[in-house]
Amino acid sequence: MEQEYALRGTIIADGQEIRDGLVVVAAGKIVYAGEAEAYAGECPAQLLTVENGRICPGLVDMHMHGIDGHDTMDGTPESLQAISGALARYGVTSFLATTMTAPYAELEPVLENIARASQAGLPGAEAIGIHLEGPWINPRYKGAQKEENISLPRLDAVKRMYELAQGLIKVVTIAPEQPEALEAIAWLKERGVIVSAGHTGATFVQAAEAVDAGVRHFTHCFNAMTGLHHREPGVVGAAMYHEHLSTELIADGIHVHPAVMRILYRVKTPERLALVSDSMRATALGEGTYDLGGQEVRVRDNQAQLADGTLAGSILTLNKAVANMVTLSGVPLAEAVEMASHTPAAILGYGERKGRLAAGYDADMIVLDDDFEVAMTFVAGKRVYERAQ
Repeated sequence: MEQEYALRGTIIADGQEIRDGLVVVAAGKIVYAGEAEAYAGECPAQLLTVENGRICPGLVDMHMHGIDGHDTMDGTPESLQAISGALARYGVTSFLATTMTAPYAELEPVLENIARASQAGLPGAEAIGIHLEGPWINPRYKGAQKEENISLPRLDAVKRMYELAQGLIKVVTIAPEQPEALEAIAWLKERGVIVSAGHTGATFVQAAEAVDAGVRHFTHCFNAMTGLHHREPGVVGAAMYHEHLSTELIADGIHVHPAVMRILYRVKTPERLALVSDSMRATALGEGTYDLGGQEVRVRDNQAQLADGTLAGSILTLNKAVANMVTLSGVPLAEAVEMASHTPAAILGYGERKGRLAAGYDADMIVLDDDFEVAMTFVAGKRVYERAQ
């Protein structure tokens, strides 16, 4: 595409579907997004008309481990490049490279690799930071993470991880009831890191103490945490009760029932509920046996499981999460798109430049067809993916 061009068709902007919409792009930025007839400028010579589907803001995945046979924990530039390219095929234009519980000797080079690759640039989706999921979690709520690699969140280790990542750690998932966790939470909060309660056995009272210390977010709500009970609200209750805090949802209809997906959407509203994939290496590869952090994972019937039946991340893609919110939980399309684009961008501090079709925003855009499949993906105005006709 040229430096200046336009897309015309149905667009998702200003929280609604605009049937005859226009998006004008120049130098990697959106200069206009709205009704085509309201555009007062001269339309660029290069005009792409989208006959079927919708032009949407690019999706932002703040919790994904891998896809298409590659994993963040591989710790190589080649894996991150492959992940970046694969994500673009499914509408993701920005992502947090997410780690998992491992010995510090394995985590440290992974963080350094992500920092280098992010600075060098990637061919598809942009790596805008790191989500450190583990090793500071509760062994009883470890999910598919290896118990022998779990450690306490001692402040010296927290500081070292932060320094190695060169400021790219945006989210840290932590079990706030663990010894020394509250001190680590306060230290991370002071540095602008989003501390997320996850893989946690905290009570409602312990979760409230963690919120006072600096927890602002909840990792894959309902999964790997204490559930909601009418006499002990648990971490799920805390996520719902603290209205100003955000939470993630793996909207595959498996990790959380579609009815509960809708309940969470109604309680948190689209402004506080971020759709995530939590995708692992097997995503986009079909059924088979794969590896996750040194553990064998079997993919059958659209689920990824350890041998004991524990859900092992997901094989969800973010465009499918949007589809599921619409088709399984009855959420309006514009709101489902918001939960996968502007909401995570805003949580991460990018809400003024990513996740919307609006003047001044990065030209991160996708074309979704009527089946929620991705036809085209643009990152900073550059077309990085186009589906073969």
